[in-house]
Amino acid sequence: MALFLCPQVCSIHIVTARSLQLQSPFHSAAIAISFLKHTHRHQSLSLIHSVYTIMASHNYKVFSCFNRKFTVTEPGPPPDVERAFSEFAAGASSLSGDHILRFLAEHQGDVDCTAADSERMLQQSRKEDRESGMDLHDFFRFLLHDDFNSPIKSQVHHDMNAPLSHYFIYTGHNSYLTGNQLSSDCSDVPIIKALQGGVRVIELDLWPNSDKDDIEVVHGRTLTTPVSLIQCLKSIKEYAFVKSHYPLIITLEDHLTPDLQAKAAEMATQVFGELLYYPQTDSLMEFPSPESLKGRILISTKPPKEFLESKECDDKDNEKESADEVLSLPDQTSERETDDKSAPEYKRLITIHAGKPKGDIQDELKAAGAVRRLSLSEQALEKASESYGADIVRFTQNNILRVYPKGTRLNSSNYKPHIGWTYGAQMVAFNMQGYGKSLRYMQGMFRANGGCGYVKKPEFLIEKGPYNEVFDPKRTLPVKKTLKVKVYMGTGWSLDFSQTDFDTYSPPDFYVKVCIVGVPADMAKKKTCVISNNWFPVWDEQFDFPLTVPELALLRIEVRENDKSQKDDFGGQTCLPVSELKSGFRSVPLYDEKGDKLKSVKLLMRFQFR
Repeated sequence: MALFLCPQVCSIHIVTARSLQLQSPFHSAAIAISFLKHTHRHQSLSLIHSVYTIMASHNYKVFSCFNRKFTVTEPGPPPDVERAFSEFAAGASSLSGDHILRFLAEHQGDVDCTAADSERMLQQSRKEDRESGMDLHDFFRFLLHDDFNSPIKSQVHHDMNAPLSHYFIYTGHNSYLTGNQLSSDCSDVPIIKALQGGVRVIELDLWPNSDKDDIEVVHGRTLTTPVSLIQCLKSIKEYAFVKSHYPLIITLEDHLTPDLQAKAAEMATQVFGELLYYPQTDSLMEFPSPESLKGRILISTKPPKEFLESKECDDKDNEKESADEVLSLPDQTSERETDDKSAPEYKRLITIHAGKPKGDIQDELKAAGAVRRLSLSEQALEKASESYGADIVRFTQNNILRVYPKGTRLNSSNYKPHIGWTYGAQMVAFNMQGYGKSLRYMQGMFRANGGCGYVKKPEFLIEKGPYNEVFDPKRTLPVKKTLKVKVYMGTGWSLDFSQTDFDTYSPPDFYVKVCIVGVPADMAKKKTCVISNNWFPVWDEQFDFPLTVPELALLRIEVRENDKSQKDDFGGQTCLPVSELKSGFRSVPLYDEKGDKLKSVKLLMRFQFR
């Protein structure tokens, strides 16, 4: 990097090696000094403009007396992009619609694209004043277009006609809580947000109000403030299918007396009307498919008889773990009466019968008969998997397993979702109101299959071998394929962030962390070098990831800004299901820490499988 102090304006001008395409900072210093001595300013700008498009200049105050001036430039196409352009242009100076169609099929693997698609892309990507094809810079802009070169498919493409037990389902835990598990408000707002984000399983805890004549949704025996059930039901109806048309499941933790059960059934029937699905028989031998339940709402809870049998246990451990783990207040709920007084209209609405282990876990996992849902805490699942891993996988081939956070997660944190997924658990229930790495993994998994909230489980979690053997997550398998990830460059930070969001005295110093999250044998972490003082960093680095179970692997990408004096700043992230990655050059949009998409920030990357 070369620095030039100009006394007339008391500013420091920064010229980087990258902005002049020179070999090193030392080379840049020597040549740039000579260059600025013998060349008029407008000529220097003309030279730089021939290589880059100059976007703006950023000035940084240093000790209130010096002004550091950095020219913000946008880099041109990487060499790989130039080579691809030359290859598919076949000697021409621009790409025609036919050239683009061949590029999409042969390089990008988008074999479903038509001539009409390529012509539309051509029209939208080239400059307005150009009637011919797409030149190199048009082609470069085209590759950075999210709609044309997204990293994964945006449509539903999995088989949706299998039973519900054959899918991972986007599942929320205590969906009504706005914050922590002890003292936050209960509201329909987090329910609405979860539905807008594609969540397909909403959990409600039902308790009598203080007068015992109405129903509240509240985290029982804590200091949380309640919200009315009717308000939650109305919001669920309004937002149930704004993101996905596939079935919405409401799991109920029921602490109601029989008369309030009847009232809850009446509310659900009146609010949901024909949207509410329930079977004509008391029990199912196989769950229906997501396709057959499109646009329908299902109820999952314990039938009243099973509730009575497990009530004593549930009073001590109702998805809150034990009393020494969760602060609880005295239970003000009256005891349930006898089963013959339970509300039949309530029981009739239950499609997915639920329960918790009442005895030996292995007996529960091996029980035959009607299909059902079993709930285990993350700790209980880990403990059971040590001895009964194969039984868990077999159970989830026909039944539904729901995993929920341990009771000590009072701050609404989450666990690693692969704990459940590797054993076939369909409902890995998460607290959606916070943020963190685990929630990003969950969001990444359910970007698959068009973001519809249902992801078809890998066949090895559904099938049995000739001797009834099933997938063993603890067994290390041979490498099935290698994912090659190349990180070219990034753009958009100068539009989405202020000049001093990262560094007070200079442009940011970005690097990229590229990680695989999956079974233990596939876990890997790598990162690029740091590119200093650049809003448009170019890394041009490749990483290889050998994968034994690519079907369950997630690619985690995170941009950080290097800070030598404190924690590195966050610059964007995304998490993508490896099984859904599209090959070739891809524009990868980044998200903020809460999972909301950044308006402009994206990376140009390339994915290849070997």
